[in-house]
Amino acid sequence: MGVDGNGIGGHSELALERYRDTTRHMVIYDVLVSSPRGKAGDRMRLFLTDAEYAAIKHAEETGTIKIMKHAAVIEGHILPDRKRHR
Repeated sequence: MGVDGNGIGGHSELALERYRDTTRHMVIYDVLVSSPRGKAGDRMRLFLTDAEYAAIKHAEETGTIKIMKHAAVIEGHILPDRKRHR
């Protein structure tokens, strides 16, 4: 896991994790407090299972990270979340 051309660490857009049968989420997040999730100031991308996504959501609730972008992943296809229209 290195840093891509956009300055994002973690998984690349073509990482094998994206194509696993159990992968359901892609998140890009900023690390606010250094932890096993990254060093403070880093921006990271990860492809996650439902359980891993729950852990990331918990990390956001505790204030160690801030999720900047989420997308669903279905059979390797990234489906960005849509903004709700009122």
